[in-house]
Amino acid sequence: MIVAQVVATLDLDKQTRRGRWRPARWVVLLFAVAAIVLLPWTIFLVRSLPSTHPAAHWDVAWAGFDVALALLLLGVAVSAWRRSPWLEGAATAAATLLVVDAWFDILTSSTHLELAIASGEAALVELPLAGLCVLLACNAERVLRWRDA
Repeated sequence: MIVAQVVATLDLDKQTRRGRWRPARWVVLLFAVAAIVLLPWTIFLVRSLPSTHPAAHWDVAWAGFDVALALLLLGVAVSAWRRSPWLEGAATAAATLLVVDAWFDILTSSTHLELAIASGEAALVELPLAGLCVLLACNAERVLRWRDA
């Protein structure tokens, strides 16, 4: 029941029925406050965290991230093939993870060779694929609307 009430408050105005969806004001406020609070927190982290830190389960963390990315890319492929409404969300999430993967691969490189490989992968694979995912996400709604017409 609570979930239904929360979902109902997301679709607040009659403009939704006219094709112009607008989220509830509390949603806008929540995300604006979260963004504002994140700025001083980030400054605190930059000033207080050490530049290096040994991490347990480093291998599992990266492998898990790559499995999640692979499943997401498969989700993009399947939703594109099926012309599913899920394409927009899957492509957006995949683009995000690809950019994050490139970012962390580059920043966690410890040798010049690792940095060169990470930079090459980012420039030739991850970022172009992320760009393609963004284009798919941007065009998904238009293409799906045309298909249904």
